Amino acid sequence: MEFRRRQILGWSLLGGAVLLGGGWLLRLDYGRKISTDVLDLVPGQNVAPELALVRQLAGEAESRTVLCELTVAGRPAPAEAAQRFAEALRQDPAFDQAVTLGDTAARDALGQELFAQRFALLFPRWLRDHRALAGGDEPGADPAGRLAHAATAELGKFLTTPEALAFQDLLPADPLLLMPSAAARLKDGFALVQPPAEATPAALVWARLAASPMSEAGQGPAFAAMAKAEAATAAEFPGVTAAYTGVNRFAAASRARIEREVKWLNAASLVAVVGIAFAFIRQAWRGLHLVPVVALSTLGAWVCTTLVFARVHVLVFVFGSLLTGVAIDYGFYLFTQPPAGAGEEYAAKVRRLAKPLLASCLTTVAGFALLLFSELPFIRQLGVFVGAGLVCALAAAVVYFATVANPFLETREFRGAAGLAPAWRRGLRRGLVVLAIVALPGLARLQWRDDIRDLDIAAPKLKAEDARIRAKFGAGSSSTVYITYGTDLASARVALARFEAWLAGTAGGSTPTVSLGAVIPTPDEAAEAARFFKQHPEFPDKLRAALDQEGFESAGFAPFFADYARAAAQPGSADTSAAVAGLRAKLAGPLGLLIHDGKPLSWFVTLAGRAPAGAPPADTQTVTASQLQSLNQVFAQYRLSALWLSAIGLAIVGSGVLLTYGWRDGLRIFAIPAGACLGLFGLLGWIGQPLNLFHLLGAFLGVCLTHNYSIFSATSAYRREPPPVSVRLSALTAAASFGVLATSSIPVVRALGLTVSLMVLVALLVIEFEHLSGLGRKP
Repeated sequence: MEFRRRQILGWSLLGGAVLLGGGWLLRLDYGRKISTDVLDLVPGQNVAPELALVRQLAGEAESRTVLCELTVAGRPAPAEAAQRFAEALRQDPAFDQAVTLGDTAARDALGQELFAQRFALLFPRWLRDHRALAGGDEPGADPAGRLAHAATAELGKFLTTPEALAFQDLLPADPLLLMPSAAARLKDGFALVQPPAEATPAALVWARLAASPMSEAGQGPAFAAMAKAEAATAAEFPGVTAAYTGVNRFAAASRARIEREVKWLNAASLVAVVGIAFAFIRQAWRGLHLVPVVALSTLGAWVCTTLVFARVHVLVFVFGSLLTGVAIDYGFYLFTQPPAGAGEEYAAKVRRLAKPLLASCLTTVAGFALLLFSELPFIRQLGVFVGAGLVCALAAAVVYFATVANPFLETREFRGAAGLAPAWRRGLRRGLVVLAIVALPGLARLQWRDDIRDLDIAAPKLKAEDARIRAKFGAGSSSTVYITYGTDLASARVALARFEAWLAGTAGGSTPTVSLGAVIPTPDEAAEAARFFKQHPEFPDKLRAALDQEGFESAGFAPFFADYARAAAQPGSADTSAAVAGLRAKLAGPLGLLIHDGKPLSWFVTLAGRAPAGAPPADTQTVTASQLQSLNQVFAQYRLSALWLSAIGLAIVGSGVLLTYGWRDGLRIFAIPAGACLGLFGLLGWIGQPLNLFHLLGAFLGVCLTHNYSIFSATSAYRREPPPVSVRLSALTAAASFGVLATSSIPVVRALGLTVSLMVLVALLVIEFEHLSGLGRKP
């Protein structure tokens, strides 16, 4: 085909691809398609319970909480200012709750509901605690009578205590002391959850967002509502300022920082790649022919990824900046290879280079295709992004350079290691082998630390402000937060009973705790109470007799006996779900954080002082908040899964090399990427550098890249030529591209970038010292 026709056809193909891809990207709703939520990096279905908890907590009241402090000239603002601020927040649709700290309305509402539901919620616990004292159901034990006498004796003792004054109006309806017992169990804990007014500054406001803090609706509108409420309060109380903290502030800061990083990482990577490329190119302006290849590769990666996935995390595109250093490989190799002879047609050149180009591209893409089987959506998305980008890069390079009149880019001559004497090169090769052997035992010393917090961007100032404000609300290191979960509240309550038994046995009963489990019975306790109502209808008469015997007037307790009769007559008295639902409806403010009923998990929160150091057993279905913050064990499982996928992928890559080049040469070619990977990890093991899932992913990417360079160098080695300049150029641009990622403020991006850049440089050293010089020779 003559050049002009080939050029028109090539431009038509590339132009059509740009129009179709650009049109697709222009019609996307990026607010919906691109996610900045860290939890979108991890699975949403069929996940470990701890991870399911984290995902639910991110959208529930626990993460929608906003803590506010109002001050005037550095001192607490008046209580009236806090009330006005809370009222302004309640009137804004961005918030669905706002209460001043120390407001007793929530506790009063809880107390009223507990009193109304005392027979459904409190009586089962009272019966459990008194059954042993009453002699159980032993023959002739008269449990109803013994329970009646025990209750009367306790009532007499209680009336001699100072606390009796606070409950004197309730006693006619509560001679069993159900409410005083519940108050005693919850008293200390309420101070932890919502400190009383006298223990805290007056101007603290607890608020709850109406939307998830990870969504835009929970950020921008909420910040505007805070500013509006501050202005309205300052208009009535001059000088008032509001400081606040919440998950939404961290999410918004992370979103803005990641968006900035996407821009500057890609720009810096492009500048670094182009700068290195131009250093090797004699006619710098001709190096601009490489830009369309990189641009088309990136376009293809964006289009394929957004087509395949309904929602893509922005970090995929941060990592995707590596394509600048990878996609250019095929362009370098195709463009810098001189013609085999005078007048060689472009098509003949492509056929001559097809074997190394296809071997490097297809084996790498095959390895990345395995990432589609990962449990982590982020890794699946990255696999599609890079794999599609590499295929597009090869296709774009082949088509684009068909449109260039002279598809040969002359490079500067850098002798590199070739300037050394053969004996020196041989000695340095052997030295690298020795170093790799010495490094290998370090693999046994590798330390792994997978932490979900490494997926986000650090915000030191926000964290300091968050700690300061939370300290005002009573948060501290003296208490441990436990979360006990189940598929529904009933199963969570059963698990909570096991946790309470473990806590009592481990700490010897000395650990002060608070949980709404103290006022919500287990299903067994509720069923036992229902049986007691049915089997012992004589209990009210026995209690009347016992009261009269102890000098009380049983007629004065008529409200209790009337309520007891109504409770005993209810046919579904063993079902406490309606009572629990009524209780939850009254839990406003911080008290609402103690319980959650939802799907796929429900849970109870327990605050414990002087908690045991060890984690609760697995059968308690309980985790600490610190466990949920890191999820080390859960991520370790995903790391193991990724390790197997990487091993299978590398086996595919290695098998492709062996099938293409034979056993002897194939092993020598594949030894470069495998040796660089194992040697680097061994070195990291010796120096004690903790690794995570993204170091592992970086190693996989590094092997795929360095195996490209090994294959390209092998082609020259067969011709008894030194490694081609294109390999050196590709390796240095890739090292620069990933080196830019190593400067990221996101720990996982930094880990991946550093791993790949070091592997590429190690592989380049091995290639420069002509490790492949013996290919094709007889042993």
